[in-house]
Parts: sequence; C-alpha cells; structure tokens
Amino acid sequence: MKPKNQVTIGVIGAGYWGPNLIRNFSQLPDCKVKYVCDLDATRLASVKQQYPSSITTQETKDLFLDDSLDAVVIATPVSTHFNLVKEALQAGKHVLVEKPMAAAVSECEILRTLTQERKLILMVDHTFLYTGAVRKIAELVQKGELGELYYFDSERINLGLIQSDVDVLWDLAPHDISIMNHVFKGIRPVSVFAIGTRHVSTHVNEMAHLTVQFEGGIVGHIHASWLSPIKIRKLLIGGSKKMILYDDVHPFEKVKVYDKGVAVDFKKETPMTPVYRSGDAYIPQLDDEEALLREARHFIRCVQGHEQPLVDADAGLAVVRILEAADKSMQSGNAVNLN
Repeated sequence: MKPKNQVTIGVIGAGYWGPNLIRNFSQLPDCKVKYVCDLDATRLASVKQQYPSSITTQETKDLFLDDSLDAVVIATPVSTHFNLVKEALQAGKHVLVEKPMAAAVSECEILRTLTQERKLILMVDHTFLYTGAVRKIAELVQKGELGELYYFDSERINLGLIQSDVDVLWDLAPHDISIMNHVFKGIRPVSVFAIGTRHVSTHVNEMAHLTVQFEGGIVGHIHASWLSPIKIRKLLIGGSKKMILYDDVHPFEKVKVYDKGVAVDFKKETPMTPVYRSGDAYIPQLDDEEALLREARHFIRCVQGHEQPLVDADAGLAVVRILEAADKSMQSGNAVNLN
C-alpha cells in the first residue's frame, strides 16, 4: 500500500527531455516514479540502471491499465501528444505533457473538454514559466512597474538541431509564446503574422519571424532560428516607465531592469561596453531553484488538490492557437485574425 498522499506517476518518453523529468520527480518525497515507458530498449536499460525501483516497459497500456497509477508525464514528439494524452485521460490519469500541448487547436479543444468532463488535471510543460527570471518578470509587469506596456521582443536562435516532424516555430517559439502570454496575462491577442524560410530542409522552415498584435496596441515579436552560428536567448519587454532585458544565456545577470531612458552610442560602443544608458538600472535577486523541480512539485500538489495549475489546458491551447495561426499566415502571406 502506498503512503498517504503519495502520487504515483509513469513517464512516457525517455529520450531528450524524459530523463530530466524522471530525475526531478524522483527527488520529490511525495512522488513515486513507478513506470518509465519508451520504445527504445537501450534507453530503458539505462533508466533501469539509474532507477532500479522503476518498472520499465515498451507498452503504454501497462501504465493506462494500472489502477494504482495516479498520473502520466508525457515527453514524446508533438505528433503523438494528442493520442497519448487522450488515452491517459480516458484511463483516469492526470497528465503533464511536454510543450506544445498538441499539434492542432482542434486537438487541444478535445483534450480540454475531456479534462473538464473527467475532472482531471492537464498541465503543459512550459518550463520557463517556473524559472526565477520569468517569475520575477511577471511579478514586475503585473505590479505595474513598467507602466503602460509597449512591446515584447524575443530572439531564440542557435545552430541545429533541424527536426523532421516540426518546423522551427513549433520547436522553439512555444517557450517565448508561453512567456509572452503569461506576462501579458489578461491582454487579448488579436492577430498573428508570420514569415518563414527554409535553406537546408525541403519541408520545414529553419528560420521564422512571428508578430502578434495585442489589444491596446501592444505588439509581440519572436525570432526563432536553427541557422545561427551562436546561441542567443534574449527578450525585451518595454513599457512607458521601465524596460526589462532577460538574457537566459548570461550566467549571473539574467534579468536587468532599466528606466525609460535607454540610448546606444554607436561611436563609443565596444564588445565590452555595448550599451550606454541615460538612467538607472538594477539587477533583481532571483530564485535559483531548478525550474523543472519547481514545476514537478507544483504538478504533484495540483494532483493532490493543494494548488491550481499554472499552465492548464486553456494556457496550452492559447499557445497552439498562435502557432496554428502562424502556419496559416505563412501559407497565405497575410495576417490571421484570432477570434
């Protein structure tokens, strides 16, 4: 018999992201990772060596048919999300699924309805929302520290990995869209315009620019690329009073808050002193707990009924709605209105 309040979970997918999920859930005292499921026997052998108490299997039905299993964590390609999440919910399991929630708005809507009907938790793994940096940024924005909001501008670029099943927007942009939606909570997006280019692949875009118009004249812009020689993870949020720079690659000063006056002196600019500002700036203290551990703990507490999901089915659907509109925009060459 399992201890009172202990949540028993199974992880489907032990590839790139799965081992991180297994490691973090295994650290929680009120969680037991009972199953790890993957099609690759070699991966399962490695998991078994590290976590001998977990049952390894190549059959998802072993998890879905086990009445003692409370929840399923899914870290598989996006094309498999809909069927796996649907089966898990139908089996009465709570679900945490890797981003994005599914491959289409229609699929997300079905899963949301099923979640409501079964009274189950469905969370989407938008891990960045649990970082100390994004939590601090959201706090500053929602307190009104930036004043009237103007824009959200992000750049998420690196070299490879070019994937075969999704293009660069579906791979990289969900991170920034989820941050943008979270920070601009309560502000409705009204239209999406996107352009994408392919140079190496024959069927997926390796570079893309996405622009989202919000009510009130606020604009969000996201640049994603697999063809950059350097890795950049930066975003700027501008307002009438202050501006925020978030540089996730920086080892220490990930978030800087600037006053309204920001100027660049191109004559004096050097790699060592790139920005000259006309006002004060400060670096807020950030919580340095691993984001995935915080998210794992939050999911378990949601399953136990102690907390409400930060990224529920509605939030997951909102990200996919923008991604799907971006696809339509790239196909038509026009902006797509969001109802």
